Amino acid sequence: MILIAESGSTKCDCILLDPNGKEVDRFSTMGFNPYFHSSELIYNELSSLKPLSSYASKISWVYFYGAGCSSASLNAIVKKGLTNALPNAVISVQHDLMAAAYSTYRGEPQISCILGTGSNSVFFDGTTLTEEVPALAYILGDEGSGSFLGKKLLSAFLYKKLPAELSDAFITEYGLDKDSILNAVYNKPNANVWLASFSRFFGQHKENAWVRSIVKEGFTLFRDTHILCFLNAKEVEVNFVGSVAYHFKDILEQVLLEEGLNFGYVLKRPLDGLVNYHLNFLKILENRRESKTQ
Repeated sequence: MILIAESGSTKCDCILLDPNGKEVDRFSTMGFNPYFHSSELIYNELSSLKPLSSYASKISWVYFYGAGCSSASLNAIVKKGLTNALPNAVISVQHDLMAAAYSTYRGEPQISCILGTGSNSVFFDGTTLTEEVPALAYILGDEGSGSFLGKKLLSAFLYKKLPAELSDAFITEYGLDKDSILNAVYNKPNANVWLASFSRFFGQHKENAWVRSIVKEGFTLFRDTHILCFLNAKEVEVNFVGSVAYHFKDILEQVLLEEGLNFGYVLKRPLDGLVNYHLNFLKILENRRESKTQ
């Protein structure tokens, strides 16, 4: 059996396929990011996941795409946890940018972007991935992401710059004060995920003018930093994965069209697109590589 897993910092979506590519099961667990999570934690979480444990001995291949999996040392953390949980499997660990690129690929060169808990972008021509600027995570970067929106909401609330109707709704919904907010951001683990959780508040008030202005500000920063950095940005389609892009698609499209960019489409989660890539385009790519070596 084949396991394909796509993990952001918040959530990991998994699908199991039989040797013929037919879906057997799908399930989700917490997101695994090697910047914040150890091999032991990954192993413990996977071992306690009932839908996975019942198939564990039958899984022979694992394709894992994850946030933070950007170097050999970081990938090794995830791979060790996966190997301990699935000892019979050959395991491949890759960056979540590859998941974004593969899941949105339809046979033509594209810029593929992530706008979820964090944000990033890559150019993919069908064979090679090219990253122009790095992702700097939630403190220095993540423009337009869920964590970006969370920071904007919390700072506006604490600075008393949040519109009254939103401030009242925020207090009713969360009951947070300055001390609890600062403690969660600076002292507790997974602050990026906690910050991104407030994107739900934006979704609940998506027609509010202040909310729309902040979302547009974040998307504009993302566009200028992570899309226009590519020299051919206006020549190819720009596609997206991630919940923030999905829920604010109308604002995202507006921001791209203002710069003459080719807005493509948005996937809330890339898992189904990844399956399509593995069953179709990946075979084509492997055949091309084999023909070059002959």
